Amino acid sequence: MNIREAKNYIKDTVSAYLKKDEFGDYRIPIEKQRPIFLIGAPGIGKTAIMSQIASELSIALVSYSMTHHTRQSALGLPFIKERTYGDVSVKISEYTMSEIIASVYDTMEESGINEGILFLDEINCVSETLYPSMLQFLQYKVFGKHAVPAGWVIVTAGNPPEYNRAVREFDVVTLDRMKVIPVEADYPAWKAYASAKQLHGAVMGFLESNKDSFYKAETTAYGKTYVTARGWEDLSDIISLYEEDKKTVNENLICQYITDEKTIKEFAAYYDLYNKYKKQYDAEAIFSGRLSDNTVKAASSAPVDERLALTGLLADMIISEMRDVLEDHRMLVQIRPGVSSVAGSDGEEALKKTDALADAAKTVISKKTRAGALSDAEKRHNKRIVRFYKEAKELMEGGGSIKDLYNRKVAALRSESDRVLARTECLFDGMEKIFGAKSNEMLVLVTELTLNPDASSFLSEFRSEAYEKHSSVLRVGDRAEELRKEIMALEEL
Repeated sequence: MNIREAKNYIKDTVSAYLKKDEFGDYRIPIEKQRPIFLIGAPGIGKTAIMSQIASELSIALVSYSMTHHTRQSALGLPFIKERTYGDVSVKISEYTMSEIIASVYDTMEESGINEGILFLDEINCVSETLYPSMLQFLQYKVFGKHAVPAGWVIVTAGNPPEYNRAVREFDVVTLDRMKVIPVEADYPAWKAYASAKQLHGAVMGFLESNKDSFYKAETTAYGKTYVTARGWEDLSDIISLYEEDKKTVNENLICQYITDEKTIKEFAAYYDLYNKYKKQYDAEAIFSGRLSDNTVKAASSAPVDERLALTGLLADMIISEMRDVLEDHRMLVQIRPGVSSVAGSDGEEALKKTDALADAAKTVISKKTRAGALSDAEKRHNKRIVRFYKEAKELMEGGGSIKDLYNRKVAALRSESDRVLARTECLFDGMEKIFGAKSNEMLVLVTELTLNPDASSFLSEFRSEAYEKHSSVLRVGDRAEELRKEIMALEEL
């Protein structure tokens, strides 16, 4: 299965394992909860989906790479303890608590979250001295004499032998006590994740046209070469930072993340073209409805790969703007009750309430960070809330009103929503003039906007006439309808 299917499977399994009966006992006893074993090539996202699952289920996550552990750190250190059996006193060996088990207890204590996932990576690459104890742990969920706390589901991951010479194959007895999930690299599954993470448009555009370059792992006469999902994501991050500082992105940078020589050269060439398209076709003129005849002529007669690259660039730009509108909307919806509460108070009481609301958002960040379950989106969302209340407090201390600040932001959101919708209409108008209403490029644009969750939510609310005109089926879900109702109900205080 692909990584998206694996994520859903694990999420469903964890949810089932954490179900309780009327007495508060787990429906599936702890000893019957089979550990999950993800096995697949390196860099396809096995580790990344763990934090997503923990965040979505509001549980904790403790992660360990087992290649870093010795028998002593995993099982605990031995010590001598005196015990009495009948009339005989003897000295026996005991073990301190495993570092791994202790970390689970620390996480529960510091985060206040008592259920979670214990994720052990590189599980089939443990040292020779630790291997027997690891088999025992997978069967009985015990390191030494210390068991994994109830409410913690064990998920493990490893690479097949062809990717790692240190791999040890599990015996049938062990495998029969696990849920084994083979995972394969799959671009469409990764694309949804990459879009949500807002990966660089050049990376997404290149892979859209070169899907075979998404994942490679080969042994050549010159050594091992590899291209992984992890590599593309990390390259995207560094490119964005380089561009902010106006530094050069070239093959010397790309090869630090992508090792296949052919892919390096092809992506470097595409990146140069990507930047050329930005300037040559004046994307801003397309969005503002100032499309020139020269641009129409140049784009319509361009090679196919160039036309698709331009389409991807334009889609990426408008989706980013739609996403910003939705982020503002989510923040304003959440803070509305708090703003009403502060607005109904006076003086020091109002300031104290404002501090308390900001502290609540800070607490979400700190506790979920400690639990390993804070997504990037949730972190950004709560930081925006903190920033709002900080701005409100400064305004109130100067004699201003938190209600006025909130209402200004609502008005700004409405204005920005209208602006982005107008730019969307201009985009479709420009695409039709350049490529035609029934062109492959128009189909690509409609597909990108339909399948992107943020874009489909935005368009389902604001009902772009151009979008509906060019899409045979408008795919919207329950969340889109819910969003529409929320925005319509977002009135001034």
